[in-house]
Amino acid sequence: MIDIHCHILPGLDDGAQTIEDSLDMAKEAVKQRIHTIIATPHHQNGKYTNCKQDILLEVAKLNQVIQTNNIPLQILPGQEIRINGDIIADYQNNEILTLNQSNFLFIELPSGHVPRYTGQLLFDLQLKGLIPIIVHPERNRQLLENPDLLYQFVERGTLTQITAASVTGAFGNKIKEFSARLIEANLTHFIASDAHNIHNRGFKMEEALDLIEKRYGIDTFYMFTENAAHLVDGNNIYAEPPTQIKRKKFLGVF
Repeated sequence: MIDIHCHILPGLDDGAQTIEDSLDMAKEAVKQRIHTIIATPHHQNGKYTNCKQDILLEVAKLNQVIQTNNIPLQILPGQEIRINGDIIADYQNNEILTLNQSNFLFIELPSGHVPRYTGQLLFDLQLKGLIPIIVHPERNRQLLENPDLLYQFVERGTLTQITAASVTGAFGNKIKEFSARLIEANLTHFIASDAHNIHNRGFKMEEALDLIEKRYGIDTFYMFTENAAHLVDGNNIYAEPPTQIKRKKFLGVF
């Protein structure tokens, strides 16, 4: 199994703080049958700045420590970029790191809203040959209230990644139900842990994928696991045409 979103690099953001934390996370990942992790520290989120060359260096260091400790896990480089108007300029200045240096790029929205320039930026990124992936859209308040907005982004070529803990209900029933609706409407393409530690923000990948297989079948299970592998290899991913979520009231949300 491949986890494409994880805060396992030590001391860079609100994830692992020490190398011991990173090793604890690595061991827990292996227990969940994860063999490859893309390390995605926060970048330009108002608190953390982690540029491309720094991340590449820290990934190399962590891989060495993991190998020394005989943990069967590979760490690949990535970045979780908070949406901002300078992303394209930063990419051209070699400060932006795509996922495993492919053409896939994580974009993080603020938790409470979707900036007005989002659609244009997602379009402009695609014009540059990049494929934007919105991370954890199920936890964005505006998208929860107006899923048609996410439909428009996906219909125009943007991909999305939901969090394993959202699928299992760790963020509450409202987010769990919205995650299910995104899966059913083909509005998401990846499941990842967004793990920060082994305590309150763990992996939950095995549990989430088991739930997905039971609810949606083996084809959906393989779609998510194989898409992660395609992403790592820089290949095209599998995406069914999206459908709009019916705007009926569920769990108190229209």
